[in-house]
Amino acid sequence: MLFRVDVAASEPLADQIAAQVRGGIMRGELSAGERLPAARELAEVLDVNLHTVLRAYGQLRDEELIELRRGRGAVVRGDADGARLRLAELARQFVREARRQGLGETEMVEIVAKEARP
Repeated sequence: MLFRVDVAASEPLADQIAAQVRGGIMRGELSAGERLPAARELAEVLDVNLHTVLRAYGQLRDEELIELRRGRGAVVRGDADGARLRLAELARQFVREARRQGLGETEMVEIVAKEARP
């Protein structure tokens, strides 16, 4: 999988890296048990700080998409669910757009609740 970052983009670099891994899982480019590049190696290739890559990998670990194992690195989890991942990405897009429009959390929840009603 090829990683790219856009230093001119408003999205933080760590978020860009994490989004590329999520996309790879959704598209089936990354499968269960597959190892991601070592953080130090990826940081060097992308010309970003090591902590930027570690922050991205930490996000993915917190989302339970990867496991971080000492000596083994970052590995895609066997139960990484592409469909659920797609919903989470749509939710992120919704929140970004809602914030851009000045909506708070309460208004966002009201919109989702309204749409969830039959």
